Amino acid sequence: MKKQALDFHKRLKGKLSIELKEKIRTKEDLSLTYTPGVAEPCKIIAQNKEEVYTYTMKGNTVAVITDGSAVLGLGNIGPEAALPVMEGKCALFKQFAGIDAFPICLDTQDTNEIIETVKRIAPVFGGINLEDISAPRCFEIEQKLQDIGIPVMHDDQHGTAVVVLAGLINACKVTGKNFQDLNIVVNGVGAAGVAITNLLVCTPDQSKPVCVNAPNVLLCDSKGIIYNGRDNLNSVKKELAKITNGRKIKGSLADALKGADVFIGVSQPNLLTKEMIKSMNKDPIIFAMANPVPEIMPDKAKAAGAAVVATGRSDFPNQVNNAVAFPGIFKGALESRSPRITEAMKIAAAEALAALVKNPNSEKIIPAVLDKGVSEAVAKAVKGVA
Repeated sequence: MKKQALDFHKRLKGKLSIELKEKIRTKEDLSLTYTPGVAEPCKIIAQNKEEVYTYTMKGNTVAVITDGSAVLGLGNIGPEAALPVMEGKCALFKQFAGIDAFPICLDTQDTNEIIETVKRIAPVFGGINLEDISAPRCFEIEQKLQDIGIPVMHDDQHGTAVVVLAGLINACKVTGKNFQDLNIVVNGVGAAGVAITNLLVCTPDQSKPVCVNAPNVLLCDSKGIIYNGRDNLNSVKKELAKITNGRKIKGSLADALKGADVFIGVSQPNLLTKEMIKSMNKDPIIFAMANPVPEIMPDKAKAAGAAVVATGRSDFPNQVNNAVAFPGIFKGALESRSPRITEAMKIAAAEALAALVKNPNSEKIIPAVLDKGVSEAVAKAVKGVA
């Protein structure tokens, strides 16, 4: 596979190209495409900026932006080395949602420079997909770009969270567990772990169609269970510590998992043991999403009693793959001209994904990327609440 991948990229010289929607064959074509005809839409847009959606590619165009600081499975490899991944992301946008996407790899990892750069290029694009930017900078970057007039989403956070929520809805159907009463352990409190937690939990002042009581959620990082008052917590972890872990449990991942219903891993390989799974409640649900090697291999998890197992890999059932979510989310946001992607839109996307699996079972709780109609169903749901 490694040799095939290198040969594939070398032969193609990358995965993307630009094609014309209308060929230039005659002088008239040239006059319409460029001068003098191009001046006419320019004048209309100058009078009303909103007309840019009528006369240009903006309404169906997304920028895929990275600084190369947290490329999945590879780490901080820089903008040039991140480009193949960004091209791939753009290819998925085009293939699954018909969206024209451009890879933009920035030669800076300064938070303010990234924010300013995105703001300055925003006039060209209908949406911004932030990609592979390390935590906690990714939280600030995304938050400070929410009011630029077009939807901005860090897919590593929210695409993952949406697919996890969809899978968990169906896993509860398979196991007969009540969603709201689940005891959940999230291991890994980076970009994905934080977004998953925020999407899953409900608090007294925040009702959602599907959510878990926040005190029933435990978060674990490399130093163990997070609790209110623990030392060495960044600002994001401190806020989550205030609403999660209602019993103030302390200790290791093994301590957190005792009596838990769900393990959600976005951390490191081989951290979860059979003994830990055996200490969980009956019919535990395991989302072991470390890539390329999960926290525990599915066969070992099932041997320990897991009722449902999901991973990030395509060679096992129940792949948690952002590609089932982000193309449809952006398609719905672009078509509705939404200025941002809201939590309600993410929940609607997750519910639509869950509903696409008509009869969930232990081997099928999440639609596959290549299943027909996935992006269309997600886009329709997102537009419905945009």
